[in-house]
Amino acid sequence: MVKPKVLILSGYGLNCEEEEAFAFELAGGESRIVHINDLIDKKVKISDYQILVFPGGFSFGDDTGSGKAYANRIRDHLWEEVKKFVSEDKLMVGFCNGFQIMANLGLVPALDGKIGERQVALQYNKNSRYINRWVDLEVSGRKTPWLLGIDKFSCPIAHGEGRFYTDPETLIKINERGLAVLKYYEGEICKYQNIEPNPNGSLESIAGIVDETGKIFGLMPHPERALFFNQRPDAPLLKEKYKREGVKIPKEGPGMQIFKNGIAYFK
Repeated sequence: MVKPKVLILSGYGLNCEEEEAFAFELAGGESRIVHINDLIDKKVKISDYQILVFPGGFSFGDDTGSGKAYANRIRDHLWEEVKKFVSEDKLMVGFCNGFQIMANLGLVPALDGKIGERQVALQYNKNSRYINRWVDLEVSGRKTPWLLGIDKFSCPIAHGEGRFYTDPETLIKINERGLAVLKYYEGEICKYQNIEPNPNGSLESIAGIVDETGKIFGLMPHPERALFFNQRPDAPLLKEKYKREGVKIPKEGPGMQIFKNGIAYFK
């Protein structure tokens, strides 16, 4: 069986491309990391791939605001190719800085087909500090290929500008159409570590959204950093619990299913 091809952008401060390439490879895909300049120079074509990934990191040092400069580079040089990709039966995902880039490009939520119009923002965290810790997430809203079979899971966040915001009218539409598919909540990790569920202060605890097709997904958390059970902060406790209950200790972590879902869409 031919493996789905995954194009992972890199360059100018994006720094999670290796982790995301590994995750998609582990899920059964064929990953390729490509510098944005090679796309601009037409050494590589976006159209040759089924999944387009905007990785996390700190593109252009976040100097003009998270994701803005990288988004401008795409808009100035690759916008027609990206729009064509979106119009086809393909998938797109952005993690953390990648979500910020996609929001600035107007790829999510793209209400009423207005691709290219910025409708949401990821603002400075409520404490004005960089936050690096695990969070609990619950899935809600409309069905999306990315979250099939997932109700709740946990993984890390690592950002300084992750507070989801939009205007009241846009928020109503997002909620009515079920596009706020991922939200922070008080689950196992928060209770275990006695930490607040929504650390960045996101509006209505929104951690991730999709466009109206469900195929374009932007999220602030990093599921690629939760691929293995041993990465969980409560793994030592759970191991002892499972041993005593005679439960087999899992190998996979809570973030793995997202990557499996992306690959499974094309199989």
